[in-house]
Amino acid sequence: MKPVKVAICGLGTVGGGVFNVLLRNASEIARRAGRPIVVEQVASRSANPECDTSSVYISQEVLDVIENPEIDVVVELIGGYDAAYDLVMKAIASGKHVVTANKALIAVYGNEIFQAAREAGVIVAFEAAVAGGIPIIKSIREGLTANKINWVAGIINGTGNYILTNMNDKGADFTEMLEEAQALGYAEADPTFDVEGIDAAHKLAILSAIAFGVPLSFDKVYTEGISRIDVEDIRQADALGYAIKHLGITRRTDSGLELRVHPTLVPKERLLANVNGVMNAVMVSGDAVGPTLYYGAGAGAEPTASAVIADLVDVAREMGAEPDSRVPYLAFAEQADDLPVLPMDEIETAYYLRLLAVDRPGVLARVATILSDQGVSIEAIIQKDTLEGDLVPIILLTHTTKEAAMNEVIRQLESLADIAGSVMRIRVESLEDQ
Repeated sequence: MKPVKVAICGLGTVGGGVFNVLLRNASEIARRAGRPIVVEQVASRSANPECDTSSVYISQEVLDVIENPEIDVVVELIGGYDAAYDLVMKAIASGKHVVTANKALIAVYGNEIFQAAREAGVIVAFEAAVAGGIPIIKSIREGLTANKINWVAGIINGTGNYILTNMNDKGADFTEMLEEAQALGYAEADPTFDVEGIDAAHKLAILSAIAFGVPLSFDKVYTEGISRIDVEDIRQADALGYAIKHLGITRRTDSGLELRVHPTLVPKERLLANVNGVMNAVMVSGDAVGPTLYYGAGAGAEPTASAVIADLVDVAREMGAEPDSRVPYLAFAEQADDLPVLPMDEIETAYYLRLLAVDRPGVLARVATILSDQGVSIEAIIQKDTLEGDLVPIILLTHTTKEAAMNEVIRQLESLADIAGSVMRIRVESLEDQ
C-alpha cells in the first residue's frame, strides 16, 4: 500500500525518540500498520545530535509542513499552547491527520480541536499525552469499552513521584529532593507544573473525559501540589501503614464526577502505594472487569515515542475509513451532559491531620469537640512526645466526611490559641473497588 508520509514538528527529546524508533523499527512498524510509515519532513529550529536527518527534508518553521502536499500526518511535539494550537488547527483545516503528545493542548483546547477535526473528517490521536509509554488511553477507550467505569486513580507525574519516593527513602525534605530531581533532569528549572499538580491535572482531565464520556474540563480540576508535604508527614504515614502519593482521582458518583489532584495517603498493601521513583501507574475500576493496573515509564524519549508511533499505526490503518466508523476521539459517540463536576467542598473522603498543640490539660478534648460538632468521626488519634516550647504533635485519622466539614474543622482548630501554626491536612483513599 501507499506509504504514510509524516512530518515531525519538534526534534527535542520526544521528537528525536520518534524519529529514531521509526527508522530503527521501520520494517516491524510497516508489518503492523500494513504499509510503510515514512518521515517525509522534520520541522525544528535546532538539530538533535542523536538523530541522523541527512536524508530528510528539514525546515526551521513548523508551519512549513502545512504547505507540503506530500504530508499525510503532522506529528506535533513542540509543546506549549499557542504555537502548537495554531499548528494543529491549520493541519486539521488542510485535511491532514494529527498525532500529538501535548497534554496541555488537549486538556485546554481539546473540545475545540476535536470539533474541528470531526467537521474536517480527520483523525487527532493523543495516546502519548498521558503517562508516556503506558497505553492507558487505548486501554480505557477500547480495551474496557464493555465497562461502566467506576473510578480512575493514578500517579501520572514522575517528577512528583520521584520526590515523594526519595523523601521517604532518604528522610530528606522536599527542597532537597526537588534540587536532586532538577540535577538529574527529572524536574524543570521552573518545576511549578509538576510539583503543584498542573501537569497531572491536564492528564486527569483527559482520562476523565475518556472514562466517562464527558467534555474535557481542565478548568474544573481541583489541584493541590506536594510542596507542603513535610518529611514528618512521610514518617507518620509510614508508621500508620500508608504511603503518601500524589494522585489524580476521578470518580463517578450519584451526584456527579469527582475530579481532583492532591497528595493522598494510600494503604501500603495497595499496588499504587508501591509505585516508586519516576514511574507512572494508573488504576481503573470497571463494573465488569473490576480494578486493573497499568504501570510503566511515564516519560522519556523512547517510551513516549512508543505511544506516538502506536498512534501513527492507528492512523495508517484508519485513514481510509469513513469518519463515522472510526473510534471516537473521547471514546463515546455521544457525550453525557448530566454528569456535572462536583465542587471540592462536596467530595467525601477520609483525612489525616497533623497539628501542634500546647501541652496543657483540656486541649485534646477541645480538638475532639470541634471535630464532633462538625460531624467528623475520629478513627485514630495519636499524641506524640512533647517538643521544645511545650508543644505536642497530635496526629488524627478520620472516617469519611465531606470536605466542607473538614475545612470548617481546620478553620476552628487554627483559631484556637492553643494550636501553633497551620494544620496539615492530607486526604486518605482506600482505593478499594467501590
